[in-house]
Amino acid sequence: MARVLVPLAPGCEELEAVTIIDLLRRAEIEVVTAGLADGPVTASRRTVLVPDCALSEILGEEFDMVVLPGGMPGMENLRKDDRVAALLRKAADAGKYTAAICAAPVVLAEAGILEGKRATGYPGFLEGVKGGGFTLSADPVVRDGKVVTSRGPGTAMDFALELIELLEGRDRRDRVEEGLQRPQR
Repeated sequence: MARVLVPLAPGCEELEAVTIIDLLRRAEIEVVTAGLADGPVTASRRTVLVPDCALSEILGEEFDMVVLPGGMPGMENLRKDDRVAALLRKAADAGKYTAAICAAPVVLAEAGILEGKRATGYPGFLEGVKGGGFTLSADPVVRDGKVVTSRGPGTAMDFALELIELLEGRDRRDRVEEGLQRPQR
């Protein structure tokens, strides 16, 4: 079974965080949510999320993927935490997946993860970001090798389904998506 880390920062976008966690767990993927500090995390719209543990408790553990929800000031809180950048670099160096949505691809860029990649994010956040070296896309979800990025709350479901497909295959993604009863386009 795949194992995914979702760091939860104060001010994260709750729609993105909960969608990622929920859909991956529906796919029977082990998801570990870790707050940057001990205790509950208040998201951007005052929804209180209770992480499984504090980030400090799982720093030595192995994960198949690290996924960053966006939101403000959540992205800034992730960006300021040196442990998050170290986890992202460790995952990338080990050939594991890294993923971010909304404003959080900025954290990937500044950690050097987006170098030479195509990426997307919430409009305006990736333009001129320190540690550039990537090609900006307007696509809702962009996968480039072991890096996946997405635009924002409205693309969270497509983003999470893409992560499921990467980790568990198309059949598992289709099974989860069927249960969601999404309208056909």
